[in-house]
Amino acid sequence: MEKETLLDRFMSRKGLYTGFWIIALLMVTVLIYYTANLQKEVPPIPQTVKSASGEVLYTYDDVVEGKGYFQQFDLMDWGTMLGMGAYMGPDFTTDFLHYRAEYLYDFYGQELYGKAAGALTAVERGAVKERVKQDVREQTRLLEAGTVLTDASASAFRKNKAYLTDLLVNGDPERAFTGGIILKEEAEKIAAFVDWGQLAASSVRPGTDRTWTNNWPPEPLLDQDVTFVAHKVSLWELLVLWTMTIVVIYLAYEYLFKKDPHEKLEPAIKVNSLFGSQRKLLKYIPIVAALFVVQLIIGGYIAHLYTEPTKDFLISQELLPFNVLRSAHTQIAILWVAVGWLVGGLLIAPWIANRDHKYPWLVDVLWIALLVVAVGSLIGLYMGATGQMRETWFWLGNEGRELLNLGRVWDIGLVIGLVFWFLLIISLIRKASTNNPIVSTIIWSAFAIATLYIAGMMPIHQIFPNYTVDDYYRWWVIHLWVELTFELFAAGVIAFFTVSLGLISHKVAVRTMLFELLLIMMSGTLGVGHHYWWQGLDEYWIAVGGIFSALEPLPLALMIVEAMKNAREQRLGGHKNAFSVSFMWIAGSAILNWIGAGFFGMLINLPTINYYSHGTYLIMPHGHVALLGAFGYISIAFLYMASRTNSLAKGLAWDDKLSKYGFWILTIGTLLFTIPTYIIGMEQTRIAHDMGYFYSRVREAVEPMKTWMWLRLIPDSMMILGGVIILYDLVMKTYLAKKST
Repeated sequence: MEKETLLDRFMSRKGLYTGFWIIALLMVTVLIYYTANLQKEVPPIPQTVKSASGEVLYTYDDVVEGKGYFQQFDLMDWGTMLGMGAYMGPDFTTDFLHYRAEYLYDFYGQELYGKAAGALTAVERGAVKERVKQDVREQTRLLEAGTVLTDASASAFRKNKAYLTDLLVNGDPERAFTGGIILKEEAEKIAAFVDWGQLAASSVRPGTDRTWTNNWPPEPLLDQDVTFVAHKVSLWELLVLWTMTIVVIYLAYEYLFKKDPHEKLEPAIKVNSLFGSQRKLLKYIPIVAALFVVQLIIGGYIAHLYTEPTKDFLISQELLPFNVLRSAHTQIAILWVAVGWLVGGLLIAPWIANRDHKYPWLVDVLWIALLVVAVGSLIGLYMGATGQMRETWFWLGNEGRELLNLGRVWDIGLVIGLVFWFLLIISLIRKASTNNPIVSTIIWSAFAIATLYIAGMMPIHQIFPNYTVDDYYRWWVIHLWVELTFELFAAGVIAFFTVSLGLISHKVAVRTMLFELLLIMMSGTLGVGHHYWWQGLDEYWIAVGGIFSALEPLPLALMIVEAMKNAREQRLGGHKNAFSVSFMWIAGSAILNWIGAGFFGMLINLPTINYYSHGTYLIMPHGHVALLGAFGYISIAFLYMASRTNSLAKGLAWDDKLSKYGFWILTIGTLLFTIPTYIIGMEQTRIAHDMGYFYSRVREAVEPMKTWMWLRLIPDSMMILGGVIILYDLVMKTYLAKKST
């Protein structure tokens, strides 16, 4: 008998379980420590910003009010602030910084040589550049007690203020902004908020030689560029990821998937009847599938606006502005994915417990509550962004934080619904005769999903004054909610399904799931830092966010490959899998998760690339494929699982042909979508590197790429067609199927 090694012990079920908790406690402790120190490193909001001659340009209250108006009118779903938001409009921060620098070149050119910037010789321009850098880097300090601008920079601010006020009040048809909603006095307060962001991006952080945003954005007029730390971390990230990928694959095949000769697969789940609560889930199926189709149609529609922003397509932009559509596109995505996952949790809980809820009608209560939140929030998104809720926008309208746009009342309603869902699940599962790690993972990740959303609701009664702190917690929800707790739930559910479908042994599934949980906690928790280092947080986030990156999808993808091999063996042996369609979507989820979160995630998370590509089309392949693959496909798998359960219980006819058409058309469309967006994003990244970020965001940067923008018609149409097929297929299978002969 071979002697058990330390690695053998670690890769055992007990070792992986212990390792998970050690990693989880360590990572959460470090995150809490960094959070506790947050106030010490964020750019302050000055009590006053004055000119050298004593004129008060704006105050702390103006900045905070401006942030409120920025959110109220959902400008983050048109342009970006510090690179975060939508890519139709400008990056407001960069505009103010670039135009300030241009103004200072003219001002000091006249002062030193009596010439405008365009007439300077190369030598003269070099001297003027040094004077401009002195104004921006040495004579301007972002301090809480107050900031004093040179008279030249004060004049630049007045010019920027006039530019932005005109833009916001009168609109920018060249970039699909109709105007006519924001008032002049509101736009002036927004200008104060944007200028604060410009000061954070250009002023030197005390005790360093870099700005509060770690020298983002790249601006050649100020010699502002990426730091060496980003290059060093990028190199280490590649080395670590390459090495760890080899290690993970070795451990997976040496320990996780190593078959015991006496190990047998569980018999596939057999369904003869429906529990009462499961029967009530059927009404969720067409709603979720229809929301998916609506989201895809809106996505295709706003792609048209990206391509031809001056034109109306079927509907006037006066009636449906771009930012409203973009907000609806992202919020509906979150909605249908989340509700699909609720269906999955409520479907499998009675199976695990082998009993039904005492009050099955509570599932109907949850359905009604979710409908109220969905309808109310979408109405609020529209009315808030179009200025029809000036007094109540925060509570009932559009909160204007990208991806977290729901008004606070709808936020609270969603949290209540999620907590109610968790209670429905745990009330059943805790009565299960056996409690194993798969069940525990499903329970506690459901609890985390239900509660972590609250992080984005602080303070609950008003907006957060400091944009950096606000965005810090916004990413807690977007990253930790989606890339941590959702991933944990996905790991548990995939393990449960592959065992229940008789494709992976319980022993292998538990080991793989625990290894996956360990990697998720290790990379997903502090991996949130790759969103932080350009928005006003300190330089160490470059390393923290860079190293902890894109490894966690790998074990699940490998487990699905093993399950696919077993499914093929079963099929060749004449054993038919009753839930083959659901497994197809689960397998697609694992593979697209690796492509979207792993491959494209690693691409944009490298700090060197991230610095130039932040806020460009290059982010789109990662965001779309990861969201749809990692979470959307599992939601669709739940819908098919519920529909198939109904079919088996009632003896209805079932054919996989149309289901497969829907899957492959959607999947191929999703993968093709990455090609034009990658090419456009890479060109924008090149422009940001060669000319500065300002030029990567002007309309002229993407206009030469219009052919690639129009080519999006192909993948977009395929995705919409795939969604329509899925909706039709699910409705037919669930409600209109005939009895099987």
